[in-house]
Amino acid sequence: MKEYDFTLKFNLQDTQADADNYVERLYAGGCDDALIGVGLKGFISLNFIREASSAYEAISSAIHDVKSVVPSATLIEASPDFVGLTDAANIVGCSRQNMRNLIVNSEQQSPPPVYEGTPSIWHLGEILRWLREVKRYSIDDSLLEVAETTMNLNIARSYQKIDPGFQENIKSLVC
Repeated sequence: MKEYDFTLKFNLQDTQADADNYVERLYAGGCDDALIGVGLKGFISLNFIREASSAYEAISSAIHDVKSVVPSATLIEASPDFVGLTDAANIVGCSRQNMRNLIVNSEQQSPPPVYEGTPSIWHLGEILRWLREVKRYSIDDSLLEVAETTMNLNIARSYQKIDPGFQENIKSLVC
Protein backbone atom coordinates (compact mmCIF):
# COMPACT_ATOMS: atom_id res chain seq x y z
CA MET A 1 0.00 0.00 0.00
CA LYS A 2 1.21 3.49 -0.87
CA GLU A 3 0.18 6.88 0.48
CA TYR A 4 -1.45 9.27 -1.97
CA ASP A 5 -1.81 13.00 -1.31
CA PHE A 6 -4.59 14.78 -3.24
CA THR A 7 -7.34 17.36 -2.84
CA LEU A 8 -10.98 17.12 -3.86
CA LYS A 9 -13.20 20.20 -4.14
CA PHE A 10 -16.96 19.83 -4.09
CA ASN A 11 -19.92 22.10 -4.75
CA LEU A 12 -22.74 21.62 -2.26
CA GLN A 13 -26.07 21.88 -4.10
CA ASP A 14 -27.57 23.93 -1.29
CA THR A 15 -25.58 27.18 -1.52
CA GLN A 16 -26.90 28.18 1.90
CA ALA A 17 -25.71 24.93 3.50
CA ASP A 18 -23.24 25.40 6.30
CA ALA A 19 -20.37 23.08 5.37
CA ASP A 20 -19.35 22.95 9.05
CA ASN A 21 -22.39 20.70 9.55
CA TYR A 22 -20.74 18.06 7.38
CA VAL A 23 -17.28 17.95 9.00
CA GLU A 24 -18.08 15.47 11.78
CA ARG A 25 -20.23 13.36 9.47
CA LEU A 26 -17.47 13.23 6.84
CA TYR A 27 -14.93 12.25 9.47
CA ALA A 28 -17.21 9.43 10.70
CA GLY A 29 -18.07 8.45 7.11
CA GLY A 30 -14.53 7.47 6.12
CA CYS A 31 -12.84 10.82 5.56
CA ASP A 32 -10.79 10.64 8.76
CA ASP A 33 -7.65 10.82 6.61
CA ALA A 34 -8.56 14.26 5.25
CA LEU A 35 -8.08 17.84 6.30
CA ILE A 36 -11.46 19.43 5.58
CA GLY A 37 -11.76 23.05 4.46
CA VAL A 38 -15.07 24.91 4.62
CA GLY A 39 -14.10 28.47 3.64
CA LEU A 40 -16.69 29.46 1.03
CA LYS A 41 -20.39 28.90 1.60
CA GLY A 42 -21.67 26.16 -0.66
CA PHE A 43 -18.25 24.54 -1.16
CA ILE A 44 -16.11 22.03 0.69
CA SER A 45 -12.54 20.97 0.06
CA LEU A 46 -10.81 17.87 1.42
CA ASN A 47 -7.06 17.28 1.35
CA PHE A 48 -6.51 13.54 1.68
CA ILE A 49 -3.47 11.46 2.49
CA ARG A 50 -4.94 8.04 1.79
CA GLU A 51 -3.37 4.61 1.67
CA ALA A 52 -4.36 2.42 -1.26
CA SER A 53 -2.93 0.11 -3.88
CA SER A 54 -3.29 2.80 -6.60
CA ALA A 55 -3.99 6.50 -6.94
CA TYR A 56 -7.23 5.71 -8.73
CA GLU A 57 -8.36 3.50 -5.86
CA ALA A 58 -7.44 6.16 -3.29
CA ILE A 59 -9.18 8.98 -5.13
CA SER A 60 -12.28 7.04 -6.19
CA SER A 61 -12.79 5.68 -2.67
CA ALA A 62 -12.47 9.22 -1.28
CA ILE A 63 -15.10 10.50 -3.73
CA HIS A 64 -17.41 7.63 -2.77
CA ASP A 65 -16.88 8.40 0.94
CA VAL A 66 -17.78 12.07 0.44
CA LYS A 67 -20.83 11.23 -1.69
CA SER A 68 -22.05 8.69 0.86
CA VAL A 69 -22.26 11.50 3.44
CA VAL A 70 -23.27 14.33 1.06
CA PRO A 71 -25.01 12.64 -1.91
CA SER A 72 -25.77 15.96 -3.61
CA ALA A 73 -22.11 17.08 -3.58
CA THR A 74 -20.65 17.59 -7.06
CA LEU A 75 -16.94 17.21 -7.69
CA ILE A 76 -15.65 20.44 -9.22
CA GLU A 77 -11.90 19.80 -9.19
CA ALA A 78 -9.37 17.16 -8.26
CA SER A 79 -5.80 18.27 -7.66
CA PRO A 80 -2.91 18.45 -8.09
CA ASP A 81 -3.61 19.02 -11.77
CA PHE A 82 -3.65 22.57 -13.14
CA VAL A 83 -0.32 24.32 -12.51
CA GLY A 84 1.65 27.33 -13.60
CA LEU A 85 5.43 27.31 -13.92
CA THR A 86 5.93 28.37 -10.29
CA ASP A 87 3.68 25.58 -8.98
CA ALA A 88 5.37 22.98 -11.19
CA ALA A 89 8.83 24.17 -10.12
CA ASN A 90 7.89 24.00 -6.43
CA ILE A 91 6.52 20.48 -6.82
CA VAL A 92 9.59 19.27 -8.72
CA GLY A 93 11.99 21.12 -6.42
CA CYS A 94 13.65 23.54 -8.81
CA SER A 95 13.44 27.26 -9.49
CA ARG A 96 10.74 28.84 -11.63
CA GLN A 97 13.47 30.08 -13.99
CA ASN A 98 14.78 26.54 -14.41
CA MET A 99 11.28 25.21 -15.15
CA ARG A 100 10.68 28.04 -17.63
CA ASN A 101 13.97 27.30 -19.39
CA LEU A 102 13.12 23.60 -19.58
CA ILE A 103 9.73 24.32 -21.15
CA VAL A 104 10.82 27.18 -23.46
CA ASN A 105 14.04 25.56 -24.66
CA SER A 106 12.20 22.33 -25.45
CA GLU A 107 9.13 23.96 -26.93
CA GLN A 108 8.66 21.32 -29.64
CA GLN A 109 8.93 18.44 -27.16
CA SER A 110 7.45 19.98 -24.03
CA PRO A 111 3.78 19.46 -23.16
CA PRO A 112 1.51 22.18 -24.51
CA PRO A 113 -0.26 24.38 -21.99
CA VAL A 114 -3.97 23.89 -21.33
CA TYR A 115 -4.23 27.67 -21.31
CA GLU A 116 -1.64 29.91 -22.93
CA GLY A 117 -1.60 33.36 -21.41
CA THR A 118 -0.40 35.17 -18.35
CA PRO A 119 0.13 32.86 -16.61
CA SER A 120 0.04 29.80 -18.83
CA ILE A 121 -1.44 26.67 -17.22
CA TRP A 122 -0.43 23.03 -17.74
CA HIS A 123 -1.61 19.65 -16.53
CA LEU A 124 0.90 18.63 -13.86
CA GLY A 125 0.73 14.99 -14.96
CA GLU A 126 1.88 15.88 -18.47
CA ILE A 127 4.79 17.96 -17.15
CA LEU A 128 5.88 15.25 -14.72
CA ARG A 129 5.68 12.49 -17.35
CA TRP A 130 7.67 14.66 -19.79
CA LEU A 131 10.29 15.50 -17.17
CA ARG A 132 10.67 11.82 -16.34
CA GLU A 133 10.72 10.40 -19.87
CA VAL A 134 12.38 13.15 -21.89
CA LYS A 135 14.47 15.10 -19.38
CA ARG A 136 15.30 12.07 -17.20
CA TYR A 137 14.22 13.74 -13.93
CA SER A 138 13.57 11.54 -10.94
CA ILE A 139 9.83 11.90 -10.33
CA ASP A 140 8.06 10.21 -7.42
CA ASP A 141 5.80 7.41 -8.74
CA SER A 142 2.95 8.25 -6.35
CA LEU A 143 2.99 11.94 -7.31
CA LEU A 144 2.94 11.13 -11.02
CA GLU A 145 0.15 8.61 -10.54
CA VAL A 146 -1.97 11.10 -8.56
CA ALA A 147 -1.35 13.91 -11.07
CA GLU A 148 -2.35 11.73 -14.02
CA THR A 149 -5.44 10.41 -12.21
CA THR A 150 -6.63 13.89 -11.19
CA MET A 151 -5.99 15.14 -14.73
CA ASN A 152 -8.17 12.34 -16.13
CA LEU A 153 -10.93 13.07 -13.62
CA ASN A 154 -10.93 16.77 -14.47
CA ILE A 155 -10.95 16.06 -18.22
CA ALA A 156 -13.82 13.58 -17.80
CA ARG A 157 -15.72 16.11 -15.70
CA SER A 158 -15.30 18.75 -18.42
CA TYR A 159 -16.26 16.30 -21.17
CA GLN A 160 -19.58 15.67 -19.43
CA LYS A 161 -20.49 19.33 -19.93
CA ILE A 162 -20.50 18.91 -23.72
CA ASP A 163 -23.95 18.49 -25.24
CA PRO A 164 -24.31 14.70 -25.73
CA GLY A 165 -25.36 15.27 -29.35
CA PHE A 166 -22.00 16.89 -30.08
CA GLN A 167 -19.68 14.70 -27.98
CA GLU A 168 -18.65 12.31 -30.77
CA ASN A 169 -18.27 15.12 -33.33
CA ILE A 170 -16.16 17.19 -30.96
CA LYS A 171 -14.10 14.14 -29.98
CA SER A 172 -13.29 13.52 -33.68
CA LEU A 173 -12.18 17.15 -34.11
CA VAL A 174 -9.60 17.06 -31.33
CA CYS A 175 -8.18 13.57 -31.89
